[in-house]
Amino acid sequence: MWGRGCFSGASVTENVSFSGIVKMDEDPLYNKVEDVVGSHVEDAVTFWAQNISRNKDIMKIGCSLSEICPHANSVFGNLDPKKIYGGLFSEDKCWYRCKVLKIISDEKCLVRYIDYGNTEILNRSDMVEIPLDLQFSSVAKKYKLWGLQIPSGQEVTQFDQGRTFLGSLIFEKEIKMRIKATYQDGTIIAQAEYGSVDIGEEVAKKGFAEKCKLASSTNVCEEKKSDPGQLALRNLKSPIPLWGHRSNQSTFSKPKGRLSGRPTLDLKNENNTGNHVTFPKESLAASDFNLGSNVSLEKIKQDQKLIEENEKLKTEKELLLESYKVLELKVEQTAQELQQEKATTMDLTKNLESTLKTRVDTRIKNLAAKVKILKEVRLVNISVHFGDDLSDAVQMLDEECFTSPASLNELNIIWADYNLVQEKIQTCQNLDLSASLEAVYGQAKEGTYSEEILKKFYEWKSGKREEFRNVRSETEASLQRLVEWFHSTSKVFDLTMEESLTSEDTVGNVDEILEKTESTVCKELEISLIEQGDVDKEIILNMYSQVLQKIRSEERLIATVQSKYKDCVEFKKQIIEWLNKSPNVDHLLSIKKKLKSLKAQLRWKLVEKNNLEESDDHDGSEIEKIKQEITQLHDSVFQEIYHEQEEYEKLNRLVQKWFPELPLLHPEIGLHKFMNSGGLLTMSLERDLLDAEPMKELSSKRPLVCSEVNGQMILLKGYSVDVDTEARVIHRAAAYHTAWREAREESGLLPLIFLFLCKSDPMAYLMVPYYPRANLSAVQASMPLTSEETLKVMKGVAQGLHTLHKADIIHGSLHQNNVFALNREQGIVGDFDFTKSVNQRASVSMMVGDLSLISPELRMGKPASPSSDLYAYGCLLLWLSVQKQKFETNEDGIPEMDQYHLDDKVRSLLFSLIHCRSSMTAEQVLNAECFLLPKGKSIPSPEKDTEYTENEEEEKFKMENLDKYKEKTKNGEANFDC
Repeated sequence: MWGRGCFSGASVTENVSFSGIVKMDEDPLYNKVEDVVGSHVEDAVTFWAQNISRNKDIMKIGCSLSEICPHANSVFGNLDPKKIYGGLFSEDKCWYRCKVLKIISDEKCLVRYIDYGNTEILNRSDMVEIPLDLQFSSVAKKYKLWGLQIPSGQEVTQFDQGRTFLGSLIFEKEIKMRIKATYQDGTIIAQAEYGSVDIGEEVAKKGFAEKCKLASSTNVCEEKKSDPGQLALRNLKSPIPLWGHRSNQSTFSKPKGRLSGRPTLDLKNENNTGNHVTFPKESLAASDFNLGSNVSLEKIKQDQKLIEENEKLKTEKELLLESYKVLELKVEQTAQELQQEKATTMDLTKNLESTLKTRVDTRIKNLAAKVKILKEVRLVNISVHFGDDLSDAVQMLDEECFTSPASLNELNIIWADYNLVQEKIQTCQNLDLSASLEAVYGQAKEGTYSEEILKKFYEWKSGKREEFRNVRSETEASLQRLVEWFHSTSKVFDLTMEESLTSEDTVGNVDEILEKTESTVCKELEISLIEQGDVDKEIILNMYSQVLQKIRSEERLIATVQSKYKDCVEFKKQIIEWLNKSPNVDHLLSIKKKLKSLKAQLRWKLVEKNNLEESDDHDGSEIEKIKQEITQLHDSVFQEIYHEQEEYEKLNRLVQKWFPELPLLHPEIGLHKFMNSGGLLTMSLERDLLDAEPMKELSSKRPLVCSEVNGQMILLKGYSVDVDTEARVIHRAAAYHTAWREAREESGLLPLIFLFLCKSDPMAYLMVPYYPRANLSAVQASMPLTSEETLKVMKGVAQGLHTLHKADIIHGSLHQNNVFALNREQGIVGDFDFTKSVNQRASVSMMVGDLSLISPELRMGKPASPSSDLYAYGCLLLWLSVQKQKFETNEDGIPEMDQYHLDDKVRSLLFSLIHCRSSMTAEQVLNAECFLLPKGKSIPSPEKDTEYTENEEEEKFKMENLDKYKEKTKNGEANFDC
């Protein structure tokens, strides 16, 4: 680690010199603040980061390398550790700048990617020479956290956890680095902050690093010595960072296209982060390779093979020697064990001989010890309970059993009965009888209730108690007999007694007395302390299962009563809420009244404006004033319509939950029509209120007008309807609108704003947003989508089809004029003709270029299906992928794809959509592999791979066309078709 003194904050300003570190006061960068983004972590205090100001440099480097490296010269001869090469990273197969850290063999070497800090073992074939204009300083810099060091003796697991923790704090995050000092090798010591969080303090709190301790007067932190080669190899397996994620970061992403011209980069301030690192042990093969260029490659390979075989033989020899030593040790251990067994046997023989001499003494002592234990058992009242707890449970269930109230289903008297039940529940709510029994007896068996089991248990219990009483009586009798024997024996040896007794009268039967006493004592101890046998356990378990079954039955009954009570409480709450609510339509009627007044004023102003414009001596300022008043009235009308829709929504919620009779009580408000249309239909909007311009160039099939509502351009589509058609239009539009409303912006569908009916003519009008020149036909005619843009747009289209199909809606008329590419990134599916059925919509011939969008089954007369929608989707994707190339079809009209140069993942999807369509769904299309590519990784374009040019004038011309297109779109000049 760096430094010896403890620098726990930014306030340390003393002039301290470090070994290998620039003095703080002399460092011109001291206390300078840099904004960086973490790119790689080495340990809990060391990491690499990129300065945010060099974002453009990283993009230019990546763009230049992607152009130069695929055609650059391979690396030959000895590798120069001071030189920068181009390396093909194994994770994402992209080119990055790297320096050689270690030559491992003639084909492999350890490199560091100097712009990110990560390391990897690369094959020589994956490295190329790069020109001098890319031989400049690294973008990434190496940092160490100020005032911290890795604890000595830290375990490998904790080391990895510390590295992972630091990675979670700094990886791909914007960090403020306050520079404190700089190593001579370029490593920067700094205080890292993420927002208000001090990253060094967080690492120290977790215990992955420790504060530097004060030492001698030099105040220098001793850095733990570690093998840099080993550290580099360790970082190869580091899960931080996953380079595949780098393409997802928003600030430092690789460029999405090629950059024209060569980048001009700053060649100053090179950071020697890629210095050559040597391993402590050099491999022989690598050393031989570096002896000189006169050694042939074949000779080197032969020597390497001999060295590997020699090493393998040495390893086998060491294993055999180790096995021999293990076997020899086992033989010695076996001999020692035999010797010990022999000695043990001899000792046992001697003990048996000595024991025979003291047999009676030993038996009496053992008997006395057992009697002592038996006394303790009786004193502490340890007795066998033969299922007493089960008997108590049965008694509690019989005497205090909770029964179902007879009037449970009668609401009139349930409250009184429930209070009585609650009192019973309160008395036993803290007694968890089943849990206490399960803790003793374990899992119960399933079975039906049986009186035979109860009878058998009580008979077993009575027999066990009788047996225990008999054994205890025998024990007491035998002990009493032994006491009497001792008393009589003492008289034999008492010289003061006049009466003389012979030894045969007292001592002769001692063995019989001892045998009997020992037997009865052991039997009582066995009954008292030893567990029951299998038969006894079976009887207890059966009885336990019966008791637990009744307990659980009662618990279920209690739960049922509690559930009914909660339902009654909830019902009572809802009834009270229903009684307190009273739907009021007055506010809605007042809005409608205000709308009538505003519409009358708007009509009058429109007539006044027309009269002034038709007069010969009209005043321009007066007309302009009236137009402003018309705009204000127009906005006010739509504002009140929005308020009306909100009020309808409130009443709709009341109908759904509380008052289903509301539409029948107030038919004048038209709530029923609003509900049937899914909230899309409005009865307050009229065609003549919109200051709209005809859009004949967009469609000749039905009247289309364009207007502006609250700053948004809208299209008004007119449909001729009769009584029957009107209901179908409302129903189909409501189904489409409901499908859109569930996901809204994420639905992938063109939203419907309003649907209203004309009062004077049999016309239905649909209001939708207007996106000038955003359909695929117009986009491809002006500036075709790139391969990456195509995938983004078509993923949105797949989402739209998935939304419709999930709602059981078949589009039926998907074509290039009905799909929109908003901002060339978001694809949405347009609405369809709601006056036509799905088969009528699908019967219309649709072509994209010279390719038909009608699926083969539709041409055979079969009904439209989700599969036919996906066929049209696949043809559109193919059209966008091959752009201006001609289509060749087979005899069924299905396009052939072998002639086109397509990405493999796109080709696979197109094959599933166009050729093998039996089980393909929109959801599967949405999850296709080609749509799951990380951001920043572009799909190769079929034409750009062969015809791409680096002409700067052509790129400039394209950018000018794009600017003109954006300006036209902003001014509403671009064409549109839906």
